[in-house]
Amino acid sequence: MSLAVSPDQIKVISGSGDGRLRLWNVEEGGVVGDPWEGHSAPVRCLDWSPNTREVASGSDDGAIRRWNPNTGRQIAPPIETGHGWVYAIKYSPRGNKFASCRSDGVIRVWSKDGKLLIEIKGHDSSVFSLCWSKDGAYIFCGSGDMTVRKWQSIDGKELVVLCGHTNFIRYISLSPNERRLVSASSDCSVRIWDLKTNQQVGDPLFSLAISSDGPYIASAGLDRKIYVWSLEAALKQSSDEVRVHAYIAVVSIIAS
Repeated sequence: MSLAVSPDQIKVISGSGDGRLRLWNVEEGGVVGDPWEGHSAPVRCLDWSPNTREVASGSDDGAIRRWNPNTGRQIAPPIETGHGWVYAIKYSPRGNKFASCRSDGVIRVWSKDGKLLIEIKGHDSSVFSLCWSKDGAYIFCGSGDMTVRKWQSIDGKELVVLCGHTNFIRYISLSPNERRLVSASSDCSVRIWDLKTNQQVGDPLFSLAISSDGPYIASAGLDRKIYVWSLEAALKQSSDEVRVHAYIAVVSIIAS
């Protein structure tokens, strides 16, 4: 149900419907050790700490758990969020706190010891995806209300609302230079946003956007085909669109 690649791209952690986590070695292509046990319901989201020393998981059991990837054991007692399914969890850039989101439309920021630091309210529907700016000053969220919003992380002040999607926004991702944000929606489109003007760049792309080492976008869907796009060409795209009947996951994108 969920995957997260380690920052060094050597390991992958997966979360499944049985509540277990499994660590995989990418180079060897096998499972490392025994499954990690603790959650009592499906694991919906995972994230590695910036220093790769921890993994955080969020589950339908409403708990956030922290794990030592070397031992597969929990580092501390779980954070009982008290708000049902945890759709997304992200470490802050310093790794000293977490942000979580779910169906009530509220973003919650927690300290590592489980203290609720702030609740950010404003979305009118479930929040499915979030990410931090590199300096930790801002949180971006994608919601079922069909908007992407930018918030000040310190006080929860709403700064920007990006509109354009016509269905739930499932995933968002910032480019490394933070000049653009990419959003992926259940309307089967990927949209690229200029964060200086807060406007959409070009027409929407109907694709699955993935890029790890260059300015490319790859798309995949139930038609069992994979398409590779040039980001530069995609930004200039007009009406020549490819529709893919699938929910779209933005893993990462490197923008020029």
